[in-house]
Amino acid sequence: MTSRTPANPAPRALPLMALGILALGASACAPVVGNGAPSPLWPALMETARIDTITVSTGWLNVEDDFADTFSDEVREELDTCAYGAYPLTLRVHVNAVQRASRIGALVSGQGAHTLSATAELVDPGHGDRVVGRYPIAVETPVEGRVEGVLGDRQMKVSEQWGRALCDQAFGRNPRRPGPHNATRG
Repeated sequence: MTSRTPANPAPRALPLMALGILALGASACAPVVGNGAPSPLWPALMETARIDTITVSTGWLNVEDDFADTFSDEVREELDTCAYGAYPLTLRVHVNAVQRASRIGALVSGQGAHTLSATAELVDPGHGDRVVGRYPIAVETPVEGRVEGVLGDRQMKVSEQWGRALCDQAFGRNPRRPGPHNATRG
């Protein structure tokens, strides 16, 4: 039995290498959240989980450069007060839409609203990154007067509200009472 090998294997190998490189590049740009129906955390995880890592994807949104950092910080602050167990999970978030109230409109009327829509996936890194909870969440938080509307951190306010909604939906508890220590009424 004889085997034949091509005289010059490089021409066949190049298209395969190019496909491999394209696949790697495409996976780096893919959103952090997969498709799927909403699904709640298991009751045992609601009581024992904590969030170790937060990954945020914003796609092609028109947001400020520091949006992902502000969003992660505010969501982390809320989750630290509602997901305080010992079992580590990863939170992957894909932000679908962000709308901030106009500062000029807030100055004129003292009214407006900030909205944010995102999908959260809670992932178990200890079991092959299995998705253990998925929550599409949309929030709206009002502008509360002219001063807050002009000088307030719009991204912080709507991100805090979203984090509080995630706490309520995923862990069954609102992390904080409304008050001066919060940017939102909540």
